[in-house]
Amino acid sequence: MNYPDQLQSAPMPGRVGQGTAVEQSRAVAEVQAAVLIARQFPRNEAQAIARMRVACSQPELAQRAFFRFPRGNSQVSGETIQFAKALAGCWGNLQHGLTELRRDDEYKQSEMQAWAWDLESNQRASTTFIVPHARWANNRAQELADFRDIYENNANNGARRLREMIFTVLPVWFTEQAKTICANTLSGANSDKPRAQRAADAIKAFDEIGITLDQIEAKLGRKSDKWTDPDLGQLQVIYQSIQRGEATRDEEFPPKPVTPDELTGGAP
Repeated sequence: MNYPDQLQSAPMPGRVGQGTAVEQSRAVAEVQAAVLIARQFPRNEAQAIARMRVACSQPELAQRAFFRFPRGNSQVSGETIQFAKALAGCWGNLQHGLTELRRDDEYKQSEMQAWAWDLESNQRASTTFIVPHARWANNRAQELADFRDIYENNANNGARRLREMIFTVLPVWFTEQAKTICANTLSGANSDKPRAQRAADAIKAFDEIGITLDQIEAKLGRKSDKWTDPDLGQLQVIYQSIQRGEATRDEEFPPKPVTPDELTGGAP
């Protein structure tokens, strides 16, 4: 039987304590049991699709499905690790994980591995990578010393790799359908609420965080009565990104430049 990469390649410590030995035996037994159960109860793809559709129709998941943040003069956007994990659960018989293989305090880095494994098809995806104990801020790498900061830095870097491993194992058509349903849920296209009411709700929500209708219309390039369902979906992603701290109001809606006349009050 082939076991996932994380069991094969994880380095063994020089001295194995009783607790570690018990945990290693438990992990192997757990993998064997998972493979056996997957063979006895293979996934029903129709049920998996139905679970995915129900999950992606929930606003609570749709609002956490996409991220967006500025990088230089462009915007980086994509799907979140929460979305990937939700789809893995809907698909079923799919295991995934993130492991810190080794922490090197001398070289200020951690060796980590992210993996995903379809227990039925035996399709596996894994990647091993190095995470420096540093964070990029103020145009330079700032070394991390606090254990909590190192842990959070490792987790944040690992989540991105884990997301890609899950998407590598999941069928592309399954992921694409889920993205479309989440986008429709965000835009309200599947709701009974008229588009005009959804636009009014979006205007009110942005007004409460200090963003005016003029700024929104300038962002989308059209008046509110011309907004489409994709426009409303984009506004939801932007709003959630601001709420989560991934982007700021000024980054998404740059303030209007002050003119010389406004500075002088029109005086000569």
